[in-house]
Amino acid sequence: MIGFLFPGQGSQQAGMGTPWYDHPSFELAEEASSILDRDMVWLLTEAGQEELQITRNTQVSTFLMSMIVLDAIERVGVAPQICAGHSLGEYAALVAAGGISFESALLLVQERGEAMAYAAESTPGAMIALLGTTITQAEEICQHFNGDLWIANHNSESQIVLSGTLKAVEEIENNGRAYGIKRTTRLKVGGAFHSPYMTAARQRLEKAIASTRLYDLEIPVIANVDAAEHWQAAEWAALLARQLTNPVQWDSTIRHLRELQPRLLVEVGPGGVLTNLNRRSAPELPAISVSTPQDLETLLATVTSHGPLSDWATSHHGERLYGSERLIVAPVSGVFNPNSEVAKEGAEVKVGDDIGTVSETPVRSAFAGNLQGMIAVAGERVTVGQPIAWLRVPDEANDV
Repeated sequence: MIGFLFPGQGSQQAGMGTPWYDHPSFELAEEASSILDRDMVWLLTEAGQEELQITRNTQVSTFLMSMIVLDAIERVGVAPQICAGHSLGEYAALVAAGGISFESALLLVQERGEAMAYAAESTPGAMIALLGTTITQAEEICQHFNGDLWIANHNSESQIVLSGTLKAVEEIENNGRAYGIKRTTRLKVGGAFHSPYMTAARQRLEKAIASTRLYDLEIPVIANVDAAEHWQAAEWAALLARQLTNPVQWDSTIRHLRELQPRLLVEVGPGGVLTNLNRRSAPELPAISVSTPQDLETLLATVTSHGPLSDWATSHHGERLYGSERLIVAPVSGVFNPNSEVAKEGAEVKVGDDIGTVSETPVRSAFAGNLQGMIAVAGERVTVGQPIAWLRVPDEANDV
């Protein structure tokens, strides 16, 4: 079993999209620019750290970066059997699990960022990480402050994040040892997220979710609010809203994954925060981070060194994919129409060949090989990144 983990706000880095600029998956940045009517390419490649720390920019850029990496991973034929995302990362996890389209998730993430920024401006607050503090100690500290501090993220046994008023957070920051806290780190965020201070944002987000089409999942996603697996679209409508005002139960999420004993956890997106956290809190779970195109080689090397890819993962439609096989995915959302001259079993496909169109946009292969089978059928409505067909590539293309 392979699990995909998606990072949240705080993982963004200036220039995080630059290594992907010439990769086929970076087309998603252009598509996102069109959907949101803003220059997402600039945000991923040229924006400074200060711009990226603005909530309205942070969330869409981090989500989009995870989508670019996810698309690239799918192109090499690796797919998860379970997903989880930290806070914002939950939206990326749902896309990976087939619960929401890329376009709908992108619009929801933008609305989420706007709503949280507005709520933070209306009711100023802050967040602070407690290091070397147990959950029991954190709960006692929150009780001491009597409604001015709340547990926002339970990341591990010894890393807990609190949200609260500016005054309460400053008190913890300046006098942490008086409360039995070994070390604190003030988070560079714009408000008291995952706390009652986000109630106004939750109400606004609920309206946006209600007008968004969600689908039953193809694979489970472990939810932040209860660390349990959920499949149904109706459940996720409520879970996404509750997430804004409830703590992220990441420690329990990792405990849940421990019970499943996955052969590999892959952090999909910028940074590597979750991978580093997991190495400290759950070293027995193999984990790697994919944030650059070079990391794709590490991923394939890790997978193929432990036997055929079919032992690890399956595609969205249950086809077994090996290390010598690759997926061709939809570049945009729309109706798929195959090219009858190319889209047939056994056909030789060259890099750049069109196997069909999605709403008049060509579906071009990023690989050369023989077409093993079609996944999408004529007239099927597909979403961006959805597998269309799979190829068997020459052995030399599989050297990693």
